[in-house]
Amino acid sequence: MEATNTEEFCISCHEMKNNVFVEYRDTIHYSNRTGVRATCPDCHVPKQWVHKIVRKIQASNELYHKFMGTIDTRAKFEAKRGELAQHVWAAMKKTDSRECRNCHDFTSMDYTKQGHRGMEAHQKGFDEGKTCIDCHKGIAHRLPDMHGIDPGVVVGPGTVQR
Repeated sequence: MEATNTEEFCISCHEMKNNVFVEYRDTIHYSNRTGVRATCPDCHVPKQWVHKIVRKIQASNELYHKFMGTIDTRAKFEAKRGELAQHVWAAMKKTDSRECRNCHDFTSMDYTKQGHRGMEAHQKGFDEGKTCIDCHKGIAHRLPDMHGIDPGVVVGPGTVQR
């Protein structure tokens, strides 16, 4: 099971390698001033064993779609991007952005080192019970068509609208 928790495994299929991995390489989660790097499983696979097993079972659906060719071309992937993103966002919301918290700890945030906008947004978000994914959509992958989604709650390099 651990062999499937590597970036190399995740991008071994061209659907991931040629689509989301290419986008991810242009983000702060891939390359940054500190050299700390989040890989695919860091964000998409829980660390705790029980949650990891549940995610692996859910991933069997992805294998079905791999064999069916659901997103085997760029055009098919782009047509499904919004739906796929919504699934990931809903899962992250349901788990209170658990995988984000593997690296990011609210109690360790130094608001004085954040920009004014970020400091205010984080404090307000925490007070309102928001979770990371409520505001940080597009932080590691290009956003889908965001019609109907409040652009004010989306930050990250993927926020450029097409």
